[in-house]
Amino acid sequence: MTRSAFLTIRMPPTGMPITLCMPVLAALAALAAFASLTTGCAAPKAASDPSAAAATASGLPSDLPSRLPSWRPGPTRDAIVAFVDRVSDPASPDFVPEGERLAVFDNDGTLWAERPFYFQLAFAIDRVRKLAPDRPEWRTQEPFRSAIEGDLDGLAASGEHGLLELVMATHAGMDSEAFAEEVEAWTSEATHPTLGRRYIECLYAPMLELLELLRSRGFTVAICSGGGTEFLRVLAEDLYGVPPELVVGSRIEMVYVPDGEPRIERRPAIAFVNDKTTKPIGIFERFGRRPILAVGNSDGDFAMLEWTTAGAGPRLGVLLHHTDADREFAYDRTSPVGRLDRGLDEADDRGWLLIDMAEDWDRVFAERSN
Repeated sequence: MTRSAFLTIRMPPTGMPITLCMPVLAALAALAAFASLTTGCAAPKAASDPSAAAATASGLPSDLPSRLPSWRPGPTRDAIVAFVDRVSDPASPDFVPEGERLAVFDNDGTLWAERPFYFQLAFAIDRVRKLAPDRPEWRTQEPFRSAIEGDLDGLAASGEHGLLELVMATHAGMDSEAFAEEVEAWTSEATHPTLGRRYIECLYAPMLELLELLRSRGFTVAICSGGGTEFLRVLAEDLYGVPPELVVGSRIEMVYVPDGEPRIERRPAIAFVNDKTTKPIGIFERFGRRPILAVGNSDGDFAMLEWTTAGAGPRLGVLLHHTDADREFAYDRTSPVGRLDRGLDEADDRGWLLIDMAEDWDRVFAERSN
């Protein structure tokens, strides 16, 4: 099947067994590989847009270039816009009522970068170092010792249990307001180790444009992430225009504490991991319906796209393929973070659209004024 045929809507079989999966081993492997990671930030190439002149003849909207300005002209951009137009046009046979226009996006590697490791893990490591003076036992206790000393191999060697211990110890024991303040303070200054910009400046401009296009066409735009729900809820509205109630993610246990000033307190235990086959569950529990559009970048998003595109009516699954080592990173089948293997093999047959970052995006990162 050619790239131009990616808009074909498939109805793959359902019935995938549900198993719980912990999105942590990939992050540990990425930590071990970080020392050898290199990347560049070359300027994006300019692109002309012949589709503007041919819009009327082709049936595409005449304002298409201005609606997704960071996308290069071609079948990928045109397919996305055509789908959005079809489902939001009352005169279209594929029209979907506004209340049913739900679009879900993964976050790490889909809306912002995820290499060399997930940004929330960087937050957890920095939290360990901040708390270490009051926790002298951490200097000899793994995985805290490795986090304090920047021993990435040591962190990787601690295994899944060690990383879970790290995350829970640094995210628990505080109320929701205090946690939000910590996240805001960290993201205001924390800088990506290789891209030379703050983590909150590692947002993908083409995806921000797509979010805005969808909202302008009556879509409810939600985030379905393997990362922590509360971490992302602090940031999502400012970064993406997605309010906290439209964020679905992994959760640690919480408890209501009525003593003194009533508060919601975080506890050191995992309540729900929103990854792989549990992503559809997280979406359904929150919204009670299938999305008609799902966008991800890895095999961790496979079940989300599979479930979305298995429904009746017009639907679209989209995978972002990281192919741009000059402006961001290039990785797929063997990556310890954001592995895309099965998705690459099956996207064509399932009618899913593959975004080639190097070829389809004229610009990668959005610029922030603050």
